[in-house]
Amino acid sequence: MRGPDVPAKALDARALAALAANPGCRRRAILDGAGVDKAGLASALGAPSAFGQSQFALTRGNAFEARVKADGGAELLRLVHARLDPGAEPPREAHVPDLSAPGPAGRTARTALALREAVEAGGWTLLDHPMLALDVAGSPAFLEPDAVVVHPDGSWTVVEIKSFPMLDGSADPAKVGAAARQAAVYVLALEDVAGRLQDSAPAPRVRHRILLVCPRDFSNLATASAVDIRKQRAVTARQLARLTRIEEIAAGLPEGTCFAPGLPAEELTAAVEAVPATYAPECLAACELAFHCRERSRSAGAVTTLGRPVRAELGGLSTVDDVLAAARGELGDPGDPAVAALRRAAALRAEALSGREVAACP
Repeated sequence: MRGPDVPAKALDARALAALAANPGCRRRAILDGAGVDKAGLASALGAPSAFGQSQFALTRGNAFEARVKADGGAELLRLVHARLDPGAEPPREAHVPDLSAPGPAGRTARTALALREAVEAGGWTLLDHPMLALDVAGSPAFLEPDAVVVHPDGSWTVVEIKSFPMLDGSADPAKVGAAARQAAVYVLALEDVAGRLQDSAPAPRVRHRILLVCPRDFSNLATASAVDIRKQRAVTARQLARLTRIEEIAAGLPEGTCFAPGLPAEELTAAVEAVPATYAPECLAACELAFHCRERSRSAGAVTTLGRPVRAELGGLSTVDDVLAAARGELGDPGDPAVAALRRAAALRAEALSGREVAACP
């Protein structure tokens, strides 16, 4: 489906987290499942995406991460102990194993071995950029969290290090949510590893509270917060299970559907439009095809362009034209709460405009 001789684009944690954020989008599900390069596809469709981090943000993030992990991760382990495991022995000295190995598969095996050894040895262990594998639609997706900490009791914690600040102990909820969804992917991958290490003593346990490390206020000093990702983990697991059935989506497509960026624009547009999308404004921060889908959604007058909360309030009214018709009393059941609210709002607006016209008369 991605075209002859077109290599598959590997899924990373950000892509899998974005899938979980919009589980109803069949278009993204099949494109990601087929390994299509959505950035190249968006450019070929004439709607290139600005999605992604700037070079400045990447440089700043790498510098902050290096600072947090300096001195054998002493500051990072102190934060893990203080926020997640204050009852354990303080991490005065921690083991930081070498995880280097040839290729992603080799690094994945080396990470699994390091986790086993850490559980058996006890004490604190910091795994810096381990490599994990998660089965996605029948093929492995290799994932690289910022860090994984093994506690003295043998449990494992995912650590996410971000460059956005925590101001007075709290950060931007949207950014925290995105980090939680990304961490949920890592937790699922770690649970797969733990399932293969059940013979270890004690049995490994993956914690569902991750540590989010950010700069404190406007400084370069680190602070952290424990984030419960159980909800995000459940949503991500359901979406990945749905991805394994992408053949059901593919079965409904026209014969010969192909998303190769080199195809003529008309043919490529028809292929993309053959798969229904569920656009929402949140897609602009998470999907390379967001600008294309937004344009199509606006041209169709879909109320989803106004956001998911508005869409949920409008019930069965799926287009702007339907909403306006319902407000004018031309469409809809008057007993429907959404229709009744729209007609009440229209009446109040008409009354307000009428009063303004009267006030404007000499």
